[in-house]
Amino acid sequence: MINPAQKGDRIGTYRVDDLIARGGMASISRGTNLENGAPVAIKIPHPEMESDVVFYSRFQREADIGRKLDHPGVVKVLQVDDPERISMVMEWVEGRRLRDILDEAGKLEPERAVRIGANVCDALDYIHRQGIVHRDLKPDNIMVDAGDGIKILDFGIARLDGARRLTFGKLSRSMGTPDYAAPERVKGKRGDARSDIYSVGVMLYEMIAGRVPFVDENPLLALNQRTVADPPLLSESAPEIAPEIEEIVWRALQRDPVNRYPTAREFAADLRSPGRVSPSDQIAAAHLMAARSKLAHAHALASPAMVHGMMGSAGTGAVEMPMPGKLSKFSWAYVLLALIPVVVFALLLLVAHEH
Repeated sequence: MINPAQKGDRIGTYRVDDLIARGGMASISRGTNLENGAPVAIKIPHPEMESDVVFYSRFQREADIGRKLDHPGVVKVLQVDDPERISMVMEWVEGRRLRDILDEAGKLEPERAVRIGANVCDALDYIHRQGIVHRDLKPDNIMVDAGDGIKILDFGIARLDGARRLTFGKLSRSMGTPDYAAPERVKGKRGDARSDIYSVGVMLYEMIAGRVPFVDENPLLALNQRTVADPPLLSESAPEIAPEIEEIVWRALQRDPVNRYPTAREFAADLRSPGRVSPSDQIAAAHLMAARSKLAHAHALASPAMVHGMMGSAGTGAVEMPMPGKLSKFSWAYVLLALIPVVVFALLLLVAHEH
């Protein structure tokens, strides 16, 4: 087994300097290119992972994908000539992770959120045109500079068209981060470029609303919600949002991939020119349902006398409330079937955390 990398070690023409982060499978250190003095980031697997054949294949695939990509919105992977150690050297990126920005600010001004989202879509369009699906887009993997330029990081579970499927030891890792995973990914499907578009939609929603669309104290319910329900209206958390932006985010978060933006380029174009977007019948219906739900809730809280006084003798504003009752056996069966993929997903997450 190879010893862990230490400060001062050399990997090809690079020197390992200070440790930046240590994850479950690898560590990332700041380093120096000894040929020109430029700072770099060096990712080195933990020694115990280097003997894992599947991990090695996935790590090599990540490095190969990184070297293939050349775009200002994607972190650049550099060539390393050191046969004795498995490693990945990347350009050093100045800025802050979007996750840190959101943790500090809570949410962003809509204009800034839209600008960052459009920049992410630009890079994503390039990635998709190279036949690559990222599959783990989230604020942790987006670096933002002082001018809101971005770089997409971490292609650890990316899929390359035509590449063979790898069965990873930590299976849930291949599914991405739950809060940002598209419904089809939660159901265990591999997903495609439209799954990435869904993840960008979640990030946009979070940047504007200060929360992800589906939140529940029970993680299983939060996972299941996105497979059976539409997201809450963005305007409920951000009343100031323009209807056109709400429509754009709504389209990106459609449960059925067919109804999402077909490409990141079209997503970016609408973000930059929202005036050309018209609210759809779907979101109009969602607003109507939300209004009815609020009215029904107010009706349920009011006393009969108060309701009579508010509605008037004609009763034209009366709201029919469904009476609570027992679910049929068929309904229970449907609920249980819908929960099966979510339970499997949660169990895989638990296995990953235990390792």
